[in-house]
Amino acid sequence: MMFLDLANFYLIPGIVMGSIYAIGAIGITLVFSIMRHTNLAHGDMATFGAFSALALFSAIGISPYLVLPLATVIVGFLSIVIDWIFYEHLRNKPKILTTISSLGVGLMLRSVVQIIWGVNTTAYVTGINKPYKILGLKVKSTEIITLGVSAALVIILILFLNRNRWGKAMRAMSNSPDLALISGIDNRKVVALTWFVVGVLCCCAGFFLGINTELKSMMGWNILLPTIAAAILGGIGRIEGALVGGLIIGLIEEMSLMVIPAEYKAASSFVVLLLVLLLRPTGFFRSKII
Repeated sequence: MMFLDLANFYLIPGIVMGSIYAIGAIGITLVFSIMRHTNLAHGDMATFGAFSALALFSAIGISPYLVLPLATVIVGFLSIVIDWIFYEHLRNKPKILTTISSLGVGLMLRSVVQIIWGVNTTAYVTGINKPYKILGLKVKSTEIITLGVSAALVIILILFLNRNRWGKAMRAMSNSPDLALISGIDNRKVVALTWFVVGVLCCCAGFFLGINTELKSMMGWNILLPTIAAAILGGIGRIEGALVGGLIIGLIEEMSLMVIPAEYKAASSFVVLLLVLLLRPTGFFRSKII
């Protein structure tokens, strides 16, 4: 197989999917670092975000990229409301209870999507999206925008966590909620801000997954395992680790299509997750607080 064929059919799609996994993995790592539990509703929140953008696109009739910011705000505030209703009263309980609760929240979100939009596959736009040819490489406009926005989100989030007052408060609470509270940090506001950021990331991940593939009610559930695998592979609590882990998982999944059928490519994520947990459970960058 020539390099250009390998790049066009496997490497580029793998990098694009990897960037989507990375956005989701960052959300996973934020929830775990600050709230200390796994959010199993993460994938279905991404699905809801994707379909929210579809609803806004259908109602307003402008480019789907232009309605994405409004959709992210909607999902961001929805995440805060979900936390208030389903998670806040479990804050001081064993974290496994919150994790199980998040699974129920995910099932509810998926049911809402299926009731409102149905279970049939749909898309933001129809027709053929012709790729650009750059030095023999074929790249679609949706893929270019996905990579650009993903990189921008990672850079903005890293700058926010390291230079903004509220970002530093999130890092402090990740280190020690009790010490953060003694220092005068309002932990409830930090939790709400964290969920808003996670909602934004979920919406972006779902939107770009939908615009590069297709929209369906199970799309978020299908990427939950690769997203969690990416977060663990990079190291829980490491934003840069989630980025690298997402890209690696995306590339491994797409490269696995050379030897296994497409419907089984998620198994490669499971294998990677199993190996990481057995050989290096702290991930490539070693788990830490954000």
